[in-house]
Amino acid sequence: MVLEGLRRLEYRGYDSAGVAVLTDQGIEARKKSGKLANLIGVIEEEPLSASLTGIGHTRWATHGGPTDQNAHPHLADDGALAVIHNGIIENFAEIKQELLAKGHTFLSETDTEVAAVLLGDIYRAEGGQDLTKSLQIASRKLEGAFTLLAVHRDHPGVVVASRRNSPLVVGLGENENFLGSDVSGFIDFTRRAVELGQDQIVTITPDAHEITDFFGNPAEGKEFTVDWDAAAAEKGGYDSFMAKEIHDQPAAVADTLLGRADAEGRLTLDELRIDPQELKGISKIIVLACGTSAYAGSVAKYAIESWCRIPVEVELSHEFRYREPIVDEKTLIVSISQSGETMDTLMAVRYAKEQGAKTLSICNTNGSTIPRESDAVLYTHAGPEIAVASTKAFLAQITATYILGLYLAHLRGNLFTGQIKDILADLGKIPAKIQDILDREDEIKDLAVSMAENQSVLFLGRHVGYPVAMEGALKLKEIAYIHAEGFAAGELKHGPIALIDDGQPVFVVVPSPRGRDSLHSKVVSNIQEVRARGAKTLVIAEQGDEAVKQYAEFVFYVPETPTLLMPLLATVPLQIFACELATAKGFDVDQPRNLAKSVTVE
Repeated sequence: MVLEGLRRLEYRGYDSAGVAVLTDQGIEARKKSGKLANLIGVIEEEPLSASLTGIGHTRWATHGGPTDQNAHPHLADDGALAVIHNGIIENFAEIKQELLAKGHTFLSETDTEVAAVLLGDIYRAEGGQDLTKSLQIASRKLEGAFTLLAVHRDHPGVVVASRRNSPLVVGLGENENFLGSDVSGFIDFTRRAVELGQDQIVTITPDAHEITDFFGNPAEGKEFTVDWDAAAAEKGGYDSFMAKEIHDQPAAVADTLLGRADAEGRLTLDELRIDPQELKGISKIIVLACGTSAYAGSVAKYAIESWCRIPVEVELSHEFRYREPIVDEKTLIVSISQSGETMDTLMAVRYAKEQGAKTLSICNTNGSTIPRESDAVLYTHAGPEIAVASTKAFLAQITATYILGLYLAHLRGNLFTGQIKDILADLGKIPAKIQDILDREDEIKDLAVSMAENQSVLFLGRHVGYPVAMEGALKLKEIAYIHAEGFAAGELKHGPIALIDDGQPVFVVVPSPRGRDSLHSKVVSNIQEVRARGAKTLVIAEQGDEAVKQYAEFVFYVPETPTLLMPLLATVPLQIFACELATAKGFDVDQPRNLAKSVTVE
């Protein structure tokens, strides 16, 4: 049953898997890096004893590489306790030092093992009687995002779990109960489920479940009935992975921001093998990427140049090394790749290293080739992205480039700590603002369905709205197979306005009217120009911008946010539009024709 649950969760992506079961002899565990088939092979070679209580996990590496040793579960309390964990524990290093001082030892590089050893230490200190109370105490000590599951030899037929900023659902069966990161893990066995709230503990036995908060006070979860089939459950109830991943974006941005700054506002990268003094002395940044990742780099150019006052070039990886680019030891190469295996980008990074440049990777896949070969790494935490057309990885990449820009600005003294804290605070508000857009998605969906027969859509933007326009066009090309182009709005009169004809749909990403240097009036003039020539104007504007209404057939408002952060919001309605229009045309939005998720050949 546990292995079947893990198979149902394979769509989430993972790099290792493991199980632990409670038997009459104690805890037995098996774990293996790689695919679930590898774990099944290990279990076939070394069968587990009969058991009615078990936990299983598929790991997406954050702390420590994807090895057998780092795979979950992790054991503690002399092998009597097994723990699995989703999320990131921010203060693991501090806790680990305290536990080392007490004489505890560690076998892995993970934050999860720290949580396991901490729980075992507390369990013994509390008298070795109450696993639930011990997890309550441990959870209060932990910072970050985590779901923890624990079983102990002393408590057969019991699983205890803890949730903070990470999903956890209880499945209610007959004479059996379940825990899962989502309902697809137990959909074959029950459709009754309870969603846990923030900072809650749940203890399950075969015939009961009890929920408390971290201080032991009784609490309640939200019960619901799953009305999806097993296939739909893997997509979270959405019609496609792309739709699910669009709705994952508040979490993707929040998780990428998580744990990046300390109380003083100092930022950290995941791995830094470059002397900060060398980073401080760089004279130029070149961003290397392809497709959607290149548009994330284009957004980054505006922010990094503004915050750091360093010139930034954005290059398509496949063009970079064939034009004899000017690169030296004072150049920082920033590569952006969701998979970390994009061959064009990998070869460009290798070429840049040969020229003496410093290399930094922004990537969503821990342990992949490009991060391994780079001097520094900043991981996004968007989670696995299954749909070929990128959505949540794009927003996570933009978020990561902002973190990099703020890190460099702090290092070089371009921004004060207070300014960095203010920008981070604004970034911290973005997930809720994305959710506001998602809550109003029907406005965009209705528009998309009404335009299913259109054969061409144009997109206009200025400043950071320009790469948003190009990304909006790319999404439509990728999955709806219609002509779509993104233009800089100021370029309109230099040629593209010739494309405007009666009824031509034109999306316009309008800058905020706030601020001394606003380009708002110029873009409103562009709207008037294309409308006068018969265009159907579709506008993405900031809430409160009433000036655009009289010139637009359709207006979708996004929440107010600082100009440099606006792409994180303005992109979302364009993603929804492309997904819904392609769906209305009857296309497979997850696997569009002629495209692969990762381009691993040049």
